[in-house]
Order: sequence, then C-alpha cells, then structure tokens
Amino acid sequence: MKTIKQLLEYKGNEILTISPEKTVYDAIKLMADHHIGSLMVMENGRLLGIITERDYSRKVILEGKSSPDTAVKDIMTKNVLCTKPDQTVEEAMALITEKRVRHLPVVEDSKVIGIISIGDLVKTIISEQKYIIEQLEHYING
Repeated sequence: MKTIKQLLEYKGNEILTISPEKTVYDAIKLMADHHIGSLMVMENGRLLGIITERDYSRKVILEGKSSPDTAVKDIMTKNVLCTKPDQTVEEAMALITEKRVRHLPVVEDSKVIGIISIGDLVKTIISEQKYIIEQLEHYING
C-alpha cells in the first residue's frame, strides 16, 4: 500500500496559494492558468482555508456575487479536511469519498507539504491494481 508521502514524491509537492485578501477573480484566474481546481488560502505560512471551483460556483455564481468584488476570505472553506504523509492512499480515498471533497492538503508538523486530489488517488490506485494484475498473470503463466 502506497502512502501519501510516496504519492507526493512521484507527483511533486508544488502548492499554489493565495492570500485571503485577494479577489475571487484572482483565485479563479490562478486556478485556470495552472489547470487546477483549488488553492490553499495561506497567510504567513499558515493554512487559513481552501478555495475551490465548487466554492466559486456555489458561493459566488449562485448567490449573484461579483468575483472581482468578493474577497477569497468571504467564500473560502475554513474548516479544511487534511491528510498526513503516513496515511495510505486507500485511507485518503475513503476520507475523500466519505466527506465528499476533491482536494486534501497534506500536513506534517502543522505545515502544508503538498496537496492531493481525487484524481491523484484514482491514478495511484489504478496503477497499483495494474501492477498486481501483471504480477498475478506472470505467476500464473510461469
């Protein structure tokens, strides 16, 4: 079973962040420019929240707010669900599924060291299953 730490070593641990004072427009533009679905909202190295495309669609568009006039802090998710590097990919997948989130910051000693998405977890699980199948086929065929 692969750990989140191993997944980050393969995937990389780049973290894109935004200040809580920036506008939602700035956040959406940054996400679009980097082809990602979330940003960590941080200030002075401290995780304050997360802003996702889901936050934008539900808290700006549906409420008739203006993204250039709304601050990130006004729509971000403040209670951020996180994972630890020693957690297994399967445990993280269970957490994402149960809590219905798409992104998990990876935190070690109160510091964000990476972020994983449901897509990262699915790719890893499929890769592990493919490897197991290949090994079983090799064993069966001698």
